[in-house]
Amino acid sequence: MKPAPSTSRPTVQRAGAMAGTPAGRIDPPSMVELIAEELRRRILAGALRPGDRLVEERLTADLGVSRPPLREALRLLQQEGLVSIAPRRGATVMELSAQDVHEILTLRSSLERLAVELAVPVSDPSLLDGPRAALEAMRRSAEKEDRAELVQLGYEFHRSLVMLAGHRRLVEIYDSLYRQLVLCMAMNLYEREHRHEDLTLHVERHRELLEVISGGDLRAVLDAFAAHGERSFTERRPEGDGG
Repeated sequence: MKPAPSTSRPTVQRAGAMAGTPAGRIDPPSMVELIAEELRRRILAGALRPGDRLVEERLTADLGVSRPPLREALRLLQQEGLVSIAPRRGATVMELSAQDVHEILTLRSSLERLAVELAVPVSDPSLLDGPRAALEAMRRSAEKEDRAELVQLGYEFHRSLVMLAGHRRLVEIYDSLYRQLVLCMAMNLYEREHRHEDLTLHVERHRELLEVISGGDLRAVLDAFAAHGERSFTERRPEGDGG
């Protein structure tokens, strides 16, 4: 019997969380957390692009906050891999080189391919409830045009497909790429939407993938995964591009 993989993925510890918080008590988000969430949303939605400078004067005026919590929020996003902070240059949205992207996406592709080879045909139809739920959540996000949420749900959808393999260590390795994958997914969504694919078509492409998986033909699933990654933002990145 296959061991059940964990359903949780890495989360960022809340900046305001206290080790001594009584069980059952829920603290409201701190100012640092609220600032970080807004900047995170802008990065994943493509409103802040890789390499954009995060100028403190501009952000304090835009967000209506003071510098100390803003700086703490930027450090939190640096820990998440979404922001880079350098002396004299300050904070910028993290950039990925062509080699970074190649390594992240080829590793993701290999992990997902292994997962479907282990999982398809899916023996228990109820195992597909997770991907279906993620897909429905993606559809609602597309209707709201909430791009940041759509990026995160896109990750959850792909993760739910990896979980079909019932392989705990495989899921853990996939989870270790979470921060890098969502940044790539955000870049991909931005490029697709500005070139050839609206948000509805983006969700439809994922629905078609799940439909093929449900059909149980492994060769067709592998072909569908290969086609799923075509026409991505990588096509616009010249060889040797450092950003």
